Amino acid sequence: MHMLYNSDSFIVVQFDVPLIEAQVGPQLNRGGFEIVDKFARKEIFIEGALAESFQQGVQALIDEGQPSEDDLDAFIERYAVMGQQPVVMH
Repeated sequence: MHMLYNSDSFIVVQFDVPLIEAQVGPQLNRGGFEIVDKFARKEIFIEGALAESFQQGVQALIDEGQPSEDDLDAFIERYAVMGQQPVVMH
């Protein structure tokens, strides 16, 4: 688990799960990103193709130069709006 981003609006955490060798077929890679919307108090976990799309989008922002916090928040918000799981503090 790696915290990748923390702003006033969002937290993004990457989860890496070690490769598991399947008995038949290729190795399976599991993991993804948890996005927490601090204001809406909701979270979403994305994996697979959606997580890959998220990662590529963030990389494209970085490749364009130094993205501002507003630029990153605007991008992350497109994924965060899908969050339905309420954040519960213990």
